[in-house]
Amino acid sequence: MSLQQASAASIPRDESLPISAILAFVGGYIEAYTWIVHRVFANAQSANLVFLWVNMAKGQWQAASHYVQPLAAFIVGVVLASWLRWAAPRRAVRISVLSEIAFLFVVAILHNQLPEQAGTLGLSFVAAFQTVSFPRVEGWTYNSVMVTSNFRQTIEGLFGAIAGGIAPQPLRRSYVFGTVCIAFGSGAASGALATEASRAYSLIVPVLLLVIVVWLCEQRPRDADSQSITAREGSVRT
Repeated sequence: MSLQQASAASIPRDESLPISAILAFVGGYIEAYTWIVHRVFANAQSANLVFLWVNMAKGQWQAASHYVQPLAAFIVGVVLASWLRWAAPRRAVRISVLSEIAFLFVVAILHNQLPEQAGTLGLSFVAAFQTVSFPRVEGWTYNSVMVTSNFRQTIEGLFGAIAGGIAPQPLRRSYVFGTVCIAFGSGAASGALATEASRAYSLIVPVLLLVIVVWLCEQRPRDADSQSITAREGSVRT
């Protein structure tokens, strides 16, 4: 087995680039959907927090309350996903993805009856579950539902490769995070087009993609995944 093959085999199944790219696509897709339909962000809670405080400063309390729901749902999602990783580390990834699929179905079904609650609460909850359950790609910390840190990692990797010569690690880092950024942007574009075309059925796309994620996770060898459960808690490449 070559060094490259051994390195690939040591990567946990949920940290592989194909899975991370699909999740980033889903993150961008849901972000575009939520903004177009509800004028809030499911993923970018920093923007929701800014809008909240700006409206509060202006005394526009009704407008400010519009951003409280996604923030609260995101908090609940992070807490539950963190508890799941602590309580059932070997099954956390599978349960998290299945939970995302279930919530997206609920949002799609309830959207006509409870548009605000289903959209802002359900999708922010899904985003929180995803970002906590899939925190790394090939050992590097990344975010599948926001692009800023991934974009920074892409640029830092390119700078490291240029400043330090042709080094495989910085180049790989740039390639990985650049791929994630492109996937997120492609997801946002696709989400915008699909949502404008048919809001009633547009959420079927992320559901199908998450089903593919479950399938890909099951296809990868279990050995590397089992050995990495304790290692991932103790060391993270930055």
